[in-house]
Amino acid sequence: KEGSTTLATVSGQSVSSGSATVAVPSAVYGQTAGDTITISINNQDGTPSSNSQTTTVIAPPTGGTIATSGDYRIHTFTSSGTFTNTISSLEVEYLVIAGGASGGDGTAGGGGGAGGYRSSIGSESSGGGGSTESTLTLSTGAKTVTVGAGGSAPTGTSNRQGNDGSNSVFDTITTIGGGGGGGEANSSTANGRSGGSGGGACFAGAYTGGSGTSNQGYAGGNGYAGSNVGYLAGGGGGAGAAGQVGNTTTYQAGNGGGGIASSATGTSVTRAGGGGGANQNNGSPTTSPGGGGAGGGGAGANDPAGNANVNGVDATVNTGSGGGGGPNNSPARGGNGGSGIVIVRYDTTAL
Repeated sequence: KEGSTTLATVSGQSVSSGSATVAVPSAVYGQTAGDTITISINNQDGTPSSNSQTTTVIAPPTGGTIATSGDYRIHTFTSSGTFTNTISSLEVEYLVIAGGASGGDGTAGGGGGAGGYRSSIGSESSGGGGSTESTLTLSTGAKTVTVGAGGSAPTGTSNRQGNDGSNSVFDTITTIGGGGGGGEANSSTANGRSGGSGGGACFAGAYTGGSGTSNQGYAGGNGYAGSNVGYLAGGGGGAGAAGQVGNTTTYQAGNGGGGIASSATGTSVTRAGGGGGANQNNGSPTTSPGGGGAGGGGAGANDPAGNANVNGVDATVNTGSGGGGGPNNSPARGGNGGSGIVIVRYDTTAL
């Protein structure tokens, strides 16, 4: 019953060892939060049993864009918000990806690093070779969700190093924004920056890619410069692989490290790839830029003569990927980093 209204009656059930299993009648579903549902049992002779049960309908958790896949209810946040939990001791799985970094620019700017990647989805891995994390058990109430922004590409010539992505947060879980790609201005800015995944280095071999964060992402690649090769920047690190160093056989700048595939939403999606490094010729042979890492990383700018007015490619939004490295010629720039994403899900059969 809901109040004084009988919603459904199930009769003729067999009792074994003092118990019976009954499928919930369809009429019981779809009641309003706060309604009181009473389940009562009559004995075979029609007399009421003493073991009736009463429960109050609870509204489900809210926040983000909500969908279902199989037995899972999924909350996807593409911007910051609040996950409001209404169920005591709710066990949830999560995928939290920080914002990716932008690529640097200058004489072959380095690719931006992907944002940090942490997952407790099934048996899927976290970034940087990390294993699946433990699920969270949430108390009721509002839980903070912060979706990290992607790093914006640098402008001007005073500092051409890429900008880091911003952290993402779900309750107690934080991931670190990607590290900016190295850019030419002085030796302190030509190295890739450290982050969730590290940024790739600017052109010269003396400069190094930034480091990634343990169990979140990989390092960026080093740069390379040679009289017979030209300038080849390093690719940004991804959640699933390190950024590459320039290839001196194919004369290509470093590719961004690949991301990781997740089926958190019910469909496999790869996210958190690093940005590709830019190239610049130093005579002959002809060089080429690095490709963006799988999962949304932006490719590096193709600057064969050192004066191309073309940007590094922007990373895909809400993948936490890094932007491609930019060229020497200002005002062309490196690619912007992609914003992050937070996905929370729980098994409805366990509620």
